[in-house]
Amino acid sequence: MNILYLNHYAGSPALGMEYRPYYLAREWVRMGHEVQMVAATYSHVRARQPVAGPERVDGIDYLWVDTPAYQGNGLGRVRNIWAFLRRVWAQAPALVARQRPDIVIASSTYPMDIWVARRIARLAGAVLVHEVHDLWPLSPIELSGMSPGHPFARLCAWAEKTACRDADLVVSMLPKVHQHMAERGLDLRKLAIVPNGIDPAEWQAAPAPLREDVAATLAVARARGHLVVGYAGSMGRPNALDVLVEAADRLRYEPVSFVLVGDGHERERLVGRIHEELLERVHWLAPIPKAQIPAFLAELDVAYIGWQRVPIYRFGIAPNKLMDYMMAGCTVLHAVEAGNDPVAESGCGLTVAPESPDAVADGLRRLSHMSHRERAEMGQRGTAFVQAHHTYPVLARRFLQACEPALARRRAL
Repeated sequence: MNILYLNHYAGSPALGMEYRPYYLAREWVRMGHEVQMVAATYSHVRARQPVAGPERVDGIDYLWVDTPAYQGNGLGRVRNIWAFLRRVWAQAPALVARQRPDIVIASSTYPMDIWVARRIARLAGAVLVHEVHDLWPLSPIELSGMSPGHPFARLCAWAEKTACRDADLVVSMLPKVHQHMAERGLDLRKLAIVPNGIDPAEWQAAPAPLREDVAATLAVARARGHLVVGYAGSMGRPNALDVLVEAADRLRYEPVSFVLVGDGHERERLVGRIHEELLERVHWLAPIPKAQIPAFLAELDVAYIGWQRVPIYRFGIAPNKLMDYMMAGCTVLHAVEAGNDPVAESGCGLTVAPESPDAVADGLRRLSHMSHRERAEMGQRGTAFVQAHHTYPVLARRFLQACEPALARRRAL
C-alpha cells in the first residue's frame, strides 16, 4: 500500500524527536509498503532541523515543508502551525498525483491537520486515519490553564469533532479515551488503541559510549556509594521536575545523587534553582544523542518519571521515556495518578503520588533500602513487559490491522 503520514513534528534518529512516526513508517517499509512522511522543517522537539524539500531516510520518503522558527508556545508557534497546514493544503493535489495514497494519517499532535488530511484523502479516495497523541484542546486547557473560550481552544475543539465525525479510523496512544471520543461523536467501532513503543534492535547492539561529562558525573556518584537517580527527557511543565528537585532537597544529607539529562522550556529556570538552593548532588547535563540513552540508563539505580496532578491523565498516559526506562531494565519511580500505569502493571518499580516531594523522597528511600538484586528483578519485569506489548514491529502490524475494515469498505465502493 501507499501510506501518507502527515506529522508536523516527525523526526528521525539523526534529527531527534519525535520518533514514533519514523519507527512505524520504517516497519511499514520493511513490510513492503511505501510511506510518504510530510513534516515541518522546524520543530521545538528536534535536536537538529532539516532542510526544506524531499529526503529519503531508511526507505521512508520525507517531504520537509518550510516553516518559520519559533520559541515557546506563543504566536510564533501558531504561525509555524499555520504555515505548515497552509503549504501542505496547497500541495495536496501534487501529493496525491505523485503517491496516490491508500491511507492518509493525520498525526500532528494538534488536531487541525485533520482538514488537510481529509482534503488529501478525498482527492485520493483513501482511508482517513486520525492519530491521537494528546487530547486537544483539553491538554492546553488542563495543563497550561488556557481558557476553553480562547480562540485556539475553540479551533482545536472544532478540529477534534471533525476528526471524530469524518475519520474512517481513530488510533489513540492513550488507552482510556473511549468515553471522551464518544462524547465528541466518534463511533467507538472506529477506535483502536496503539500505544508508544521501542525499537528492539536498538537494544541488541552494544550501546554508544557516553559523552565524557555524563560518564564522569555518573562515575563520581558511583564512587561515593550513592543511589544514582536519573532522568532523561524533556524539561517542561508537564514533566513536574520541580517535584524531583524538592525531593532532592529533602534528601540532601542522604547518599543519593541525581543526574538529569535533557533540555526544554523549563531547563534554564530549573538549573538556576539547583544552583540557588545549593543542591550539589543534583546535576543537569545537556541532552545526549538517542544512541547514548541505553548506556546512560544502564548506569542508573533508579529512573524517575513524574507528572502533574491534572484530570486529563484520567484518559491514560503513553510516555516514550518510560518505554526506554523499562526496556533498559531500570527500576522506575513513577509519580503519577492516571487512567493507566505501566509501572504498576509490570511491577518494574514503585508508583507514588504526583506533585508530592515527600512521596518522591519516601519512594527513593524505599528503593534505596532494597538490595541490588531486588531492584534488578523489578527492572527485568519491565523489560519483559515492553518486549511483549510495546515493540514497534508489533505496534506497526496492529496499526495496519486496525485499518483493514476501513480499507475493505473503500475497496468495495
